Amino acid sequence: MEFVFVEKVNFGKDLPLPKYETELASGIDLYAAISKVITLKPGQHELIASGIKIKMSANLEGQIRPRSGLALKYGVTVLNAPGTIDADFSGEIGIILINHGNENFLIKPKMRIAQLVFSPIIRPKIKEKKLYQFKTIRGKKGFGSTGIS
Repeated sequence: MEFVFVEKVNFGKDLPLPKYETELASGIDLYAAISKVITLKPGQHELIASGIKIKMSANLEGQIRPRSGLALKYGVTVLNAPGTIDADFSGEIGIILINHGNENFLIKPKMRIAQLVFSPIIRPKIKEKKLYQFKTIRGKKGFGSTGIS
């Protein structure tokens, strides 16, 4: 079994440890480790502290993902979803939230604002090569070239 070590820091010291909310959940919820309410206006984005640092093995990546309920109900999501946490990052995790909704959104202290999913990483060797012989049906076509239905 893999372990991820968590240290609570700053305004996160009084928060519960992130945990899987159900037996089969893929991600652990992250909390807003803030001291006062932050108003996120429509179109505005803000870096929100999570109150935790993590240490994970080199074969893992942490991915910050939106909470579906916040996205559906309020239009609030993670701006760079998924946000990547590399195994060698040692600082406090921050979550970049954006309000795509039409109304102000209040980020309250201790609110669950995002989720963290751990994923295995494969690091292939990078090698330069001319790819003119690399032919496929799709070829150089992209951006919807296979249709929409």
